[in-house]
Amino acid sequence: MFMPEQIKDYSKIRLVLITVLALNWLVAIAKIIFGLNSRSASMTADGFHSLSDGASNIIGLIGIHFASKAKDSDHPYGHKKYETFFSLGIAFLLFLVAIGIIHESLGRFNNAITLNITPVSFIIMVITIVVNFMVMRYENKKGRELKSDILLSDALHTRADIFTSLSVILALIATKIGFPLLDPITSILISVFIAYSGYKIVCQSSVILCDSAAIVDLKQIVDIVLNVEGVKACHKIRTRGRPDDIYIDLHVQVDSSMPIGSAHKISYAIEDAIKKSLPQVVDIVVHMEPKE
Repeated sequence: MFMPEQIKDYSKIRLVLITVLALNWLVAIAKIIFGLNSRSASMTADGFHSLSDGASNIIGLIGIHFASKAKDSDHPYGHKKYETFFSLGIAFLLFLVAIGIIHESLGRFNNAITLNITPVSFIIMVITIVVNFMVMRYENKKGRELKSDILLSDALHTRADIFTSLSVILALIATKIGFPLLDPITSILISVFIAYSGYKIVCQSSVILCDSAAIVDLKQIVDIVLNVEGVKACHKIRTRGRPDDIYIDLHVQVDSSMPIGSAHKISYAIEDAIKKSLPQVVDIVVHMEPKE
């Protein structure tokens, strides 16, 4: 079963996602309305990108719902990887948005549209950048604090929104001074940046889902194990899992004449020592070997 503190953490993650969802949709609606009104492809594209930010929050909420479930017979290691798995949904959304923007922008080269750029357009973009910057910092801080893949992936998504919004402002300026083709060109550059953000999320998630070595200091583990009385050597250390849900397998050598009961007590002492020093470690399998 999950400890009460872990359940409390998931409720905090859920609250962060709901708060960010409301802000993202507010920003998206403003960009889309003024983008369509001014006929700016880059501004409208950026608005739909922000809308996808809101959709990613919904995916995050669904992922957190599954990840917060307790261990059961079908999932003896728990459900925490669902959070990592659903972060791939955020990446998928980014890829879809990027493809849609490219398709729309390519059509603008053959069918030029006169844009209606007003000072309000610039004001809206500046305001949304400020809001997105605050959202990104808040979400990134909470993601690290709560060790949440969903929040960190979503913060990366929001960071992409900031850079694309800055690109939109540059496109609006270029259009205003007589270079309208820079609008669809900027939109294409935005789509590439969005796709790259999705690629980074896929890379980060695949590390965990494919059981790559966890981020933990192996030398620290060896030092902890060797400090347990009765341990002669430690080797063949394997790690996997999320940063907040690490699993360790290791081999430990003890005196060959040691009774099995004493060796068993040492294995428990090793588990306790590692978990005390590394609270992110949730399970340890110790394989005992005789040392001649």
